[in-house]
Amino acid sequence: MVLKLEKMNILDKIIERKKQETAEAESKISVEKLKDSEFFGRPTFSLKETIRTKSGIITEFKRKSPSKGIINNKVSPLDVVSQYEKFGASAVSVLTDEDFFGGSFDDILSVRNHINIPILRKDFMIDEYQFYEAKSIGADVILLIAACLSPTQVSEFTDLAHSLDLEVLLEIHSEEELKHINKDIDFVGINNRNLKDFKVDLQHAADLKNQLPGNILSIAESGIYHEEDFRFLKEKGFDGFLMGEYFMKNENPGEKFGEFVSNVEI
Repeated sequence: MVLKLEKMNILDKIIERKKQETAEAESKISVEKLKDSEFFGRPTFSLKETIRTKSGIITEFKRKSPSKGIINNKVSPLDVVSQYEKFGASAVSVLTDEDFFGGSFDDILSVRNHINIPILRKDFMIDEYQFYEAKSIGADVILLIAACLSPTQVSEFTDLAHSLDLEVLLEIHSEEELKHINKDIDFVGINNRNLKDFKVDLQHAADLKNQLPGNILSIAESGIYHEEDFRFLKEKGFDGFLMGEYFMKNENPGEKFGEFVSNVEI
C-alpha cells in the first residue's frame, strides 16, 4: 500500500519526489546523450588525496533545507566555492536537489571549470541514471545515503560509480546501517543529524565511528555549529568534516570559512 505523502517523514517525501524527477529526466535525456556532455570524459579529482593534503573540510553550497528553510539565497556558487578553495577546502559539496534544497545542476556546471578540488554531488541517489548525470555535470564524488538504500544497492551503486571514476561517500546514522558498508566504499560519513527527525547528537556519531572498519576514511557530517564541535570530532579521530550551514548562514560564506580555518589552526 502506498503511503500518502502527508503521513511520510521528510526523507520518504524526498525519495518519492526523486523517483518522479529521475523518471522525467531520463525520458528527456538518454544515458547515451549524457555521455556526450562536455564533462563526461574529464579526469576526476580525488577526495582521497585532498582529504589528506588540505584542511580535511568538505565545504558546502546550500541555499535551503527542509529543517532550516532559507539559509542563504543571495550568493553565487562561483563566488562562494572560489573562496572555499582559496582558504583550503578539501572539496565542495553542492546540493543538486531543487524542490527541497533549492539546488540545481547549474550550481555545479557554473563552477566546474573554475576550481581544482573535488565536487561532491549531494543528492538522494536511488537510480543508476543519476550516476551518469553526476558524471555529465562534472562531479567527482557521489553520496549514497544508507537510509535510502539496501546493502545490495549500495554495493551495486558503488561498482557503478567506480566504473565512472567517481568516488563514493556512504552516509550512515545508526548502528543498524553499519551493514551497508562494503570493502569498496571510499568514505563513510556519519551524519550527526538524524534525517528523519533532524536531532543532532555528536557523541552518537563518535560512538558509531568506533565501530567502523579500521582502514576506512571517516567523515563527520552535519550539525557542526561551533569551533568546539569541530575540535571534539577531530579529537575523536574523524578524517574529514562536511560542513554547510555553519558557513552558508553568513553573508559571506567563503570569508567565514577562512576565519574558521584560522581559528581552529588547521
